[in-house]
Amino acid sequence: MSRSLRAELLGWLLLPLAAVVAFNGWSLHRDATRTADLITDRTLLASARVIAEQVKEADGRIESMIPPSALEMFASPDRDKVIYRVLSPSGELIAGFPDVVEPPMRPRGLEPAYYEGQFRTQAMRAVALAQPVISKVDGGNALVIVATTLHGRDRLVDEIWLTSLRDQLVLVGIAALLTLFGLRRGLAPLLRLRNELRSRNPESLKALDRGGVQSELRPMIDALNHALERVQAYIALQRRFVADASHQLRTPLAVLKTQVAMARRDDDPQMRGEALAAIEGGVDGMGRLVNQLLTLARAEPGGAALRKEALDFGEVARSATESLAGIAFARAIDLSFDGAPEPLSVVGHVTLLRELVVNLVENALRHIPRHGAVSVRLAREGGQVLLAVEDNGPGIAAADRERVFERFHRLAPSTIEGTGLGLAIVKEIVAAHDGAILLMETQPPPGLRVEVRLPAAAPEPPPG
Repeated sequence: MSRSLRAELLGWLLLPLAAVVAFNGWSLHRDATRTADLITDRTLLASARVIAEQVKEADGRIESMIPPSALEMFASPDRDKVIYRVLSPSGELIAGFPDVVEPPMRPRGLEPAYYEGQFRTQAMRAVALAQPVISKVDGGNALVIVATTLHGRDRLVDEIWLTSLRDQLVLVGIAALLTLFGLRRGLAPLLRLRNELRSRNPESLKALDRGGVQSELRPMIDALNHALERVQAYIALQRRFVADASHQLRTPLAVLKTQVAMARRDDDPQMRGEALAAIEGGVDGMGRLVNQLLTLARAEPGGAALRKEALDFGEVARSATESLAGIAFARAIDLSFDGAPEPLSVVGHVTLLRELVVNLVENALRHIPRHGAVSVRLAREGGQVLLAVEDNGPGIAAADRERVFERFHRLAPSTIEGTGLGLAIVKEIVAAHDGAILLMETQPPPGLRVEVRLPAAAPEPPPG
């Protein structure tokens, strides 16, 4: 199910706004009710005071005249019913309706008491007012009650509330339209990038333009450009691997084809055996070449992601050196290993680091004469781990020490079998581990010393 960013942003903007409108609607209704009650109460009080002024003693009894003006105050289109009740200080009904509900508590002093109740079947709002009466017969405070139905009040509440609510809803609608317009303008750079990616050639991996893009979106554009760069690197690596493999395998395959043809034509069992042995040697050589090409592709920047971990480089180097003891013995070469007493921790890829040591030691074993010597030494120097491979062979001239790291480069003249990839692989592995490699002449010459320096990993805290 697809999700719309525009709809989601609009929802997150309008939902809080709707909550605010709902709260304001409730608050407006409360305020409108208070306002309408205030207006009604003032009208009731004014009417009650007009009636109270007419409460007096006449001919030995308490009487009250009801002025028309006291009732005309409530004139409105709603035709609310107005009722009243006047009681003497002794509680005798002077005027009005006897069934008008009295207040829960009689007013104290001259302060009016407002309350709501029922008159027969209708809801009423009323005011009770105490009126002092000077009389020899029945002195004290008379009670004046005036009440009215609530049709007019309710209509006033609706008018005040609904008018304000309508205005707010109009503002919400305007805000929604402006928000949609703002979202359309704000998302325009994203839509432009989408259209650009849709319309561009699938083979095009050029970087996306950051111009006109908001600052919040630029990290995403940078991440996409970085991903495109990685894709370019992968494609370049793949093309380079295919080119190297096709270039290096073409000649061995042609030789194998010739050897197979000769073996088919030759009836001499000895010659055929020699041809098959040559074919087997050629297959082994191609297998080693393919493995080295794969190792080189994995070690190059942009190759397969290296799963690095903390490891003891001393143990890796020791194991790699011991695996070449058979080659050293067959050539009567003195192969020695001098490790460090403490673990030499580095963060790296165990297979590639092993291949690094194997290539350096094997390269030394291949290029020195019989009865020579190759030494492998490891040590910690400051924040680095040092791997030194030293031999007493012919060495490499200073002018050629940089070129030997080029892939498929072989020193001329050379009669030693090899692919010309060993030191190229070493250089890429060292670079992948943020290290450094240096070729130098042994002291005393001749001979070659290769130094590899890798960043040492921080020591692990002791358990417990």
